[in-house]
Amino acid sequence: MYGEDVLAGNWRRRKVVPEVDAERDLVVEDVDSGFCGAVVGFELGAVVLEDRHGRRRNFPLEPAAFLLEGAVVTLRKPAAPDRPAARQRTASGSVAVAGQRAQVAKASRIWVEGIHDAALVERIWGDDLRVEGVVVEPLDGIDELAAEVRSFRPGPHRRLGVLVDHLVPGSKESRIVAAVQHPDVLVTGHPYIDVWQAVKPDRVGLRAWPVIPPGRPWKEGVCAAAGVAEPADMWRRILASVHSYKDVETPLINSMERLIDFVTEPGAPG
Repeated sequence: MYGEDVLAGNWRRRKVVPEVDAERDLVVEDVDSGFCGAVVGFELGAVVLEDRHGRRRNFPLEPAAFLLEGAVVTLRKPAAPDRPAARQRTASGSVAVAGQRAQVAKASRIWVEGIHDAALVERIWGDDLRVEGVVVEPLDGIDELAAEVRSFRPGPHRRLGVLVDHLVPGSKESRIVAAVQHPDVLVTGHPYIDVWQAVKPDRVGLRAWPVIPPGRPWKEGVCAAAGVAEPADMWRRILASVHSYKDVETPLINSMERLIDFVTEPGAPG
């Protein structure tokens, strides 16, 4: 009448058994052994159960192998939670803007003393400046800075930021900068003789930047102390060692951040 013995064969596989995530602390019982415990982890594809006495046993995640509140279930390892994508950073430490194209250059500018300064600024702040549409232009020194600022004709929509090397009290640079007085011009600087020195010395294999006696060209003296033949070779070594703001000294970072804020603040759309 019934056609087949309903108890014959593997009854676990015949009935539809719900699948349950083996979340930590879920209490289940192994059907075959009667071992009852809470889920505490996984080892080699098996679930690890711990009973109320602290004893642990591993059980394969086979179909219909466990009881949950008296009902037969199949345990499965929970899927790993999706981790939010890490926020990408530019070399300056700013949050990178995905898919952002470089803006059309604004009228506002940032000036630096030479091509080495410009290359170092590009290495660290280039992404940020392109997003803001700010161009960095190298000068050939700052001896004529006041005249060049006048020629630039700064204004509320045409701001100018200037980064100066060796800007310390009593220096020639400080006297030159003192002659530049304009509400739409900001001059900042760092205390280092040259922008080379703003790079942390250990990044280029030096314990410290060498002290060069007055009267000797500073770059040539550094090359001699470092065992490098030419300033061009030393500069390539320095630039190759810089990958982010972490490779340069804080005074340079602070000065550049101030200049970028100044030429891009809402009152100066450029």
